[in-house]
Amino acid sequence: MTLLTVRDLAVEFRSGVRAVDGLDLDLDAGQVLGVVGESGSGKSVTSLAVLGLLRDARVSGEIHFDGRELTALDQRSLRRLRGNRIAMVFQDPLSCLNPYYSVAFQIAEAYRAHHRAGRRAAHRVAVRMLDRVGIPEPERRARSYPHEFSGGMRQRVMIAMALCLEPDLLIADEPTTALDVTVQAQILQLLRELREEAGTAIMLITHDMGVVAGLADQVVVMHQGRAVERGPVRDVFQRPREPYTRGLLACVPRIDGPLPDRLPTLGATT
Repeated sequence: MTLLTVRDLAVEFRSGVRAVDGLDLDLDAGQVLGVVGESGSGKSVTSLAVLGLLRDARVSGEIHFDGRELTALDQRSLRRLRGNRIAMVFQDPLSCLNPYYSVAFQIAEAYRAHHRAGRRAAHRVAVRMLDRVGIPEPERRARSYPHEFSGGMRQRVMIAMALCLEPDLLIADEPTTALDVTVQAQILQLLRELREEAGTAIMLITHDMGVVAGLADQVVVMHQGRAVERGPVRDVFQRPREPYTRGLLACVPRIDGPLPDRLPTLGATT
């Protein structure tokens, strides 16, 4: 069943910059869709458009989520949807977490925003979610503040906050950026387990083709606001049609390949 359908999406800012230009994409329930491209290709803007968070931009096209047209909803209806059925994990968890409150308090507040629950009940949910995402000693660490966690653990906290309401769709915007490779693997394994256990659909936004290969079922390659290639991950990786896609793949160093003098330069696609 198709959960998210985007048709002819365009996003233009007041400066005249057209960040997304005629984008189409589909995401089925329980599927992982990788949206990949270099910085500035329109990946994150697409996710913000889906969530209705681009108030200073002109958004046109159609965004259907579970049969509802999101672009026609008012802000009150979108707030009910955000976090509850569509959640997002942002790239920099430290800037998204409030340094003045414990992580359990922040997860509990996200839960209470959509459920009639007391503080104690919401706190129990927060502790349970911290345990679910692999935070050791969740009862004790629930009282900790964001700066007391490592980067990988803060990202786990953000995932716990996003999943406390059991959303149907999780948008993960560069969830492994700036993490070392071991922690990256742990975060990807966590997302893989959550998808398998809860059937959560994931839109994975990244510039890392290796991350896409390790988690996604389908991939959309974006360049200058447009989808230049799409398809099953295996097909796109083994038989890329577009020069831009081949360039992205060539930028990934191979442990069994020769050491290049220079990484390839990405150019415009036809």
